[in-house]
Formats: sequence, structure tokens, C-alpha cells
Amino acid sequence: MWVCTFSLLSAIILARPQSTVSSISASVLLSQQEPISQFSSQMEAVSPGAAVVRIVHHQDLNKRILIALIVASTLLAGILLFLLCFWICRQKILKNSNEKSKQNLEPTKSLSLSPIVDRFNSLWMAGKKGSVAVIEYQLLEAATNNFGESNVLGEGGRGRVYKARFDEKFLAAVKRLDGGGPDAEREFQNEVDWLVKIQHQNIVSLLGYCIHGETRLLVYEMMQNGSLESQLHGPSQGSALTWNLRMKIAIDVARALEYLHENCNPPVVHRDIKSSNVLLDSNFNAKVTLYFGLAVTTGSQNKNVKLSGTLGYVAPEYLLEVYCLLTLKYAYYGHFIETLQAYAESNIAMPQLTDRSKLPSIVDPVIRDTMDLKHLYQVAAVAVLCIQPEPSYRPLITDVLHSLIPLVPTELGGSLRVT
Repeated sequence: MWVCTFSLLSAIILARPQSTVSSISASVLLSQQEPISQFSSQMEAVSPGAAVVRIVHHQDLNKRILIALIVASTLLAGILLFLLCFWICRQKILKNSNEKSKQNLEPTKSLSLSPIVDRFNSLWMAGKKGSVAVIEYQLLEAATNNFGESNVLGEGGRGRVYKARFDEKFLAAVKRLDGGGPDAEREFQNEVDWLVKIQHQNIVSLLGYCIHGETRLLVYEMMQNGSLESQLHGPSQGSALTWNLRMKIAIDVARALEYLHENCNPPVVHRDIKSSNVLLDSNFNAKVTLYFGLAVTTGSQNKNVKLSGTLGYVAPEYLLEVYCLLTLKYAYYGHFIETLQAYAESNIAMPQLTDRSKLPSIVDPVIRDTMDLKHLYQVAAVAVLCIQPEPSYRPLITDVLHSLIPLVPTELGGSLRVT
């Protein structure tokens, strides 16, 4: 740019004197052709005229140089500004591409415990929808002490649940699913996709997952007080659960089911609501677990003929439907016997719940004399409606929730004002 400007100015400067000399030479030649007698008068006329011509040419030259300098400076400034803008845009593009590359590589790169803990904490506290961490198997081994027996929290049909300690403050629960058929990976991925989408304060959050050979691992938030089953039937025998806390747990579970039924699209049916699948955090807030293979969507086109859930807890019509499908395909007589037994067991509590004189006798002795009997009767009435043999007689979970909220103190999430 500076070379171009210098060449332009040189051309202007070199061109102007030559034109001036040519004018003077032409004047002299003309004067030689005229008679000597006219020389004096000619000189008087020519000399002043020549001087005037020189002045005019020098002024014109200065103006042209000034204009050239202004134009060159303007062009140079414009080019420099353009280059600056181009450099800034390029830096932004490079920065964005680097961030995207970093995010794409994040699941596969080696991770240390601190970033994992930060990631878990951000997901746990913010409840960020659609976010889940992909964790290396070696990290889970270290956090669970190589999946040691001392870290076992529980055991289900698909595998064990281990306590994982990532640092002094952060704990998680790791469910290890061993084995599986040829479709295990596809089913596991579908399950993870559903668990990522389902985010609710009363549903246990999935924080991460891991695929290691034939082993699949799901990492959930830690629930410090274990399951409702362990609280009721464990060493404490339910002593930590007052009547009000138990009612709070009931409406927490109802809120979780209402979310699955009313807010998920398509709606989700859990199929295995029981005390072992209700977990309690440090403040006894209840959260429902969505374990592998136990949550299904309604309106599915594929009929699942495998019974999922626990006999005695699933609806009798579901058992009969599964039985029909199984017998048509396998003539599975033994399963029919179990179905009839479970159907009969579901009606055992009906006489006890409808007789007010017998109702207090079936209450847990730990809390038998601690609740208002009117509240107990209302809870029993809701329970009777929920276990009606005819599905159309059963209330929606939203109706159940609204029936229980007035029985729970306001400080525990209900609307009851305790005096």
C-alpha cells in the first residue's frame, strides 16, 4: 500500500516540471522566429507571462499532491479497518469452532474427578433438561471401590446399586446392569433417552451413564435416607417417619405420577410403584425411581408380552392382559396361577379399609395413636377408590393428589394449617 502511494506521488511530481519546461521552450522558440526589433517588447510581454505561468503550475501541483495524499490516506485507513474487522471475525469463528470441538470430544476424553463432580453438581442443582454426563468406567470403579460389597446399597432384578463417592461432599448411586441380549444396547439407549427427558423434583434424576463391554451403568443422584421400604421395615422400623412425614411422602409420589401421566408426551405408566422404588433424600423428600425396563409409554404399537413389575402392585387388568398374550403364544399355565393369586391379594385390604372400627388396627403401631382419625378415614376412602376392580371407578392421580394435599401441613408441602 505504501509502495503504491509513493509511486503515485512520484508520477505526479515528475510529470509537472516537464510540462512547465515545455511551455518555456515553446515560448523561446516562438520568440526566435520573430524580428529582433520586437525583442524588447516581446520580452516585456513574455517574461511576466512566463512568471505567471510558473506560479499557476506550482499552485496546481501542490493541490494535486494534497488531494493525492488525502485519497491515499483514506484508502489506507479503509483497508486497515477492513483487515481489522476481518481479523476479529476470524478470531470469533475460530473460538466457536474450538468450543464445539471441545464439546464433541468431551464424552470420549479422559476425565478427572473434579470436572465430573462439577458437572454432576450443575445438573443436580439446576435440573438442566436434556443434559447427562458420559462417564468413564475407570472413574466409576474408583468411586465405588471397585464395586465392593461394602458399597452395595441394594439389589434388584437387573443388577446391584452401589454407593459412589466422588469427593468428600458428593455422592451418587450407580446401578450396574450386567449381561443382556443382542438388543440390550438399543434398549439401554432408549431407556437413557427417556430418563434424560423426564425431569421432575419428585423423580430421581439420572446424572450420567457408562457403557463398558456388556456392562451398562446408570448414575443417579444419591438419596441419603434410602428407600421407603428400608425405613419402614429396616432396623428403625419406621420410627423416623411420623404420620405427617408419611403423608408428605404420599403426596410427593402422587406429584411424580401426575407428572408422568399428565405432562409427559406420550404419557408414561410406571408399572412398579412400591416402597422399594420410592427413595428419600436427607430431608425425607420422596422421589420415584424409573429403573431400567419398568417405565413404558401408553399407546405403544409393540405389545410387550413380558410381565414387568411386581405381582400384587400392578393393576389386575394388566396382569390378565399379559396372561392372555402369554397363553396365546406360550400356553403358560403357571403364570396364570400367579395372576389369580395376585388378583385375589389385591382385594384382601378392602374389608379392612371400609370398616372404620377395624381401620385403626391395621395402622403401623409406631404412629397408631398420633394422627387425627378423620384424616385416617379420608386416606382410607382414597385408598378404597384406588383399588377398585373396575378401572373406570378409580380416580385420576390428579384427584388423588388434591384429596391428600389438605391432610398435609403447609410446611411439608400441603395446605393443612396445624394449630
